[in-house]
Amino acid sequence: MKAHLDAAKEKMLKRIAKLESHFQTIRTGRANPTQLAEVAVDYYGTPTPINQIASIQVVEGRQLVIKPYDNSVLRGIEHAIQAANLGFNPTNDGQVIRILVPQLTEQTRKELTKEVAKHAEEAKVDLRNIRRDANDHIKKDDTLTEDLEKEALDKIQKLTDEHIKIIDEIVKAKDKDIMTV
Repeated sequence: MKAHLDAAKEKMLKRIAKLESHFQTIRTGRANPTQLAEVAVDYYGTPTPINQIASIQVVEGRQLVIKPYDNSVLRGIEHAIQAANLGFNPTNDGQVIRILVPQLTEQTRKELTKEVAKHAEEAKVDLRNIRRDANDHIKKDDTLTEDLEKEALDKIQKLTDEHIKIIDEIVKAKDKDIMTV
């Protein structure tokens, strides 16, 4: 019984961590190097994340400065950022790429909160699927008595409820971050 609970808890925590890492890439009107985390550059034929081939720094709060370790990849980084459709307009001065992170409009903020809600709902569905799988394993476990099975199912439900509350808190914090001007 404990093994089923531990496995379900581990899977739920991994799913929440994945959601949090995705939320870091959603822009909030302030410059943040993680906004470029999912942008891959064709580096000698291999798609490579920008942070592996360049340093990314925040300058003056709203500007990202990308300095590649190899200047030959400057144009590739610039094109990858434009192709990622993040709403950024990179400028290349031959040494570094500068990105001025624009302020978010009210409509953009609302669209981003909708995107956050969509990803949160997907994470909740994943948690419910983990719960279903754990329940199936518990029901198939012939070593458990009827009382132990019911107790295990109740614990899985409580675990799911706790993790859904965690997702709700993360969403609330991200929405607040997005809506703060």
